Amino acid sequence: MQTINDDVVHKIVLSYLLHNCFKETLESFVTCSGMKQPADYLEDMEKRKRIFHFALEGNTLKAIELTEQLAHDLLEKNQDLHFDLLSLHFVELVSAKKCTEALEFAQTKLTPFGKVQKYVEKLEDFMALLAYEEPEKSPMFHLLSLEYKQHVAESLNRAILAHANLPSYSAMERLIQQITVVTQFLNQEFGKDSPFSLKDFLKS
Repeated sequence: MQTINDDVVHKIVLSYLLHNCFKETLESFVTCSGMKQPADYLEDMEKRKRIFHFALEGNTLKAIELTEQLAHDLLEKNQDLHFDLLSLHFVELVSAKKCTEALEFAQTKLTPFGKVQKYVEKLEDFMALLAYEEPEKSPMFHLLSLEYKQHVAESLNRAILAHANLPSYSAMERLIQQITVVTQFLNQEFGKDSPFSLKDFLKS
């Protein structure tokens, strides 16, 4: 079996830490491994970290404000992401029982998206939350979940990275994606399960 150079492993770990804004861990890792610290990325990484946490914690308008400062035309060009962020703020208002405020926000910020067909069904789902006294028990409960916030926050992080001409996925994620594709190809090509299973490997 071919061994993997330590330098390659270090770069994969460094890429993961940079991508996910783990600044303190990254600095410790760089010190311990003797790698050169990627100073050019540290300032933007701290800004991305703040934006990510604001989005995840429900302070979406602040996340939008900081995103526009860091990448001023990103949301203008990425309307899907802009819609998702505005929708998160709407959801926070609904969750806080601020239904009148939520309705006013939807009319001013979300309604314009209704002119585009692909947003119509999404808008209907979000607006339907207003009809329930306990929206977390409605058929659209997933829109209030932490998983949905995480999904939008991660999409925003990847978009900011791409806007800065940096990889939108960490080297580790891309490596796992590649392994998955190759495994699926081998399964289809030979009509049986590949001897390598990523799930089993991660359990070992």
